[in-house]
Amino acid sequence: MIKTPNLDKLASEGVRFTNAYCTSASCAASRSVILTGKFGHATGSYGHTHDYHHFSTFDTIQSLPVMLEKAGYYTARIGKYHLAPESVYHFMEVLPADPRSTFEMAEKCKDVLNAEKPFFLYFCTDDPHRGAPFESDPWYLPNNFGNKPEGYPDVNTVKYDPKDVIVPSFLPDTKECREELAEYYQSCSRIDQGFGKLMAMLQASGKAENTIVIYISDNGIAFPGAKTTVYEPGIKLPCIIKDPMVQPKGLVNNALISWVDLTPTILDMTGVKSTENFHGRSFKNIIGEENPAGWDEIFASHTFHEITMYYPMRVVRSKNYKLIFNTAYRLEYPFASDLWASSTWQSIYRNKVAVYGKRKVQDYLFHPEFELFDLAADPDEIHNLASDKSYKAVLDSMQEKLKTFQRSTFDPWYIMWNHESVMQGTGVGL
Repeated sequence: MIKTPNLDKLASEGVRFTNAYCTSASCAASRSVILTGKFGHATGSYGHTHDYHHFSTFDTIQSLPVMLEKAGYYTARIGKYHLAPESVYHFMEVLPADPRSTFEMAEKCKDVLNAEKPFFLYFCTDDPHRGAPFESDPWYLPNNFGNKPEGYPDVNTVKYDPKDVIVPSFLPDTKECREELAEYYQSCSRIDQGFGKLMAMLQASGKAENTIVIYISDNGIAFPGAKTTVYEPGIKLPCIIKDPMVQPKGLVNNALISWVDLTPTILDMTGVKSTENFHGRSFKNIIGEENPAGWDEIFASHTFHEITMYYPMRVVRSKNYKLIFNTAYRLEYPFASDLWASSTWQSIYRNKVAVYGKRKVQDYLFHPEFELFDLAADPDEIHNLASDKSYKAVLDSMQEKLKTFQRSTFDPWYIMWNHESVMQGTGVGL
């Protein structure tokens, strides 16, 4: 339904990963993982990096752009950043542009694409994030998702009729939700046009056959039930990779990969060596395969969105089974301010509707300690098997996988299992 011809072209010329996952469905926390190859719980990147949160990556961490710069790459970024400190995530050049105007962003990248040195370009749009103001007046008006009545320079505004949109199963099929999805679609089409401009400029530079292009999102769609959750709509994301050296084209790769794998993969692609102990691993050698062996497990780790939204969740997906450990399950599930204010949620909340999508509102607001799902039989993650005695062996096995993951990545929240400390020290003062 959404018109994205340029992304469709990229998929036809590259490889589309259908089981690609971020580790936290929150932008700053996710971006830190993308650029370090390490989970945020081990780097101090616990949530948003707004000043008043005081979340900041440890200054001992080496990021991808810093490692590439040391190896002789020209590094540049444009658009949304949302990382701290700058010294850890340093880029040689920061290009100014309206992060909602992807066409303008592309034009600002001309000198990077024509650089004499090999380059690493980090191109991050604000679209399709919700737009300010987050709280509509009156409440039932849809968020604009960055769309403006006058549009953006050189961008063909593509509008969608709410009656034509496809409502995902985790969302309510309401007038308010359809109107917001129509705005979201429009924002996605704007991204596509800017991306198309960038690819045309890359082609004109003569470097298209010597440049790897990776298209991803940092977290799921900005609707309740996706963003900030670790359910599939929050963490299962688009990933298209066009590597001129990889054949065949137009392939679908079913490997389970994670954003924690991106930094080691990109370093592997560029031949840059690193002494960092990454939590992820390179998938460079399996990009051209459809069902590569040994790629059937991923982990996720979410702790905060805003500092007032403490809700640590740890996840393992192993083949078709998925286990969520809600360490703060006694708390009500916290809302991001923009999602709470959305007309999609307010239409449910104000009218006291009992069901949101396929999930009971009560179940959305109050999670059990463990949630175990068989994604093959239950892709909507509705039927929790954790208390089903016939799945006890599966639950035990998945819990051990999660414990091993937390120990190996020095997760401070490992203490929530049996009050065991995993970081140096016990936290007990003498």
